[in-house]
Amino acid sequence: MEAALLGLCNWSTLGVCAALKLPQISAVLAARSARGLSLPSLLLELAGFLVFLRYQCYYGYPPLTYLEYPILIAQDVILLLCIFHFNGNVKQATPYIAVLVSSWFILALQKWIIDLAMNLCTFISAASKFAQLQCLWKTRDSGTVSALTWSLSSYTCARSRSLSQAGVQ
Repeated sequence: MEAALLGLCNWSTLGVCAALKLPQISAVLAARSARGLSLPSLLLELAGFLVFLRYQCYYGYPPLTYLEYPILIAQDVILLLCIFHFNGNVKQATPYIAVLVSSWFILALQKWIIDLAMNLCTFISAASKFAQLQCLWKTRDSGTVSALTWSLSSYTCARSRSLSQAGVQ
């Protein structure tokens, strides 16, 4: 019974994550604007996803427990490119992507680096959401922010937190 429930949670999270950012991407493309999206928020979110993925790969967790992270990273990179495209210069995304790719290797240089980064992930995630809310407050424009994306994100966070508190990976 536990194995079936765990499988259901893993597959449902994977399914939700596969579609998580699609409403957001669709809203940005339809508006032809990235107004209301926060670049710092997106970069923090990307960093958090990267750390989670690298940590789980580093410690040899089963792929089904972290398969959603490459999907989320790809969707966030698409959003990153949309932000730079609608702000007029996609080439400005290059240094950010280079830092993210370099981080993949730097995180695994020593065990203490990946462990420290993982311990900071909750703070990084909270800072990402705070930065997005701050951007929304500043621009007073939520036209390109998807409520469905935020709802789906809440589901995946609740699932991840409940499984980690139960000691299940």
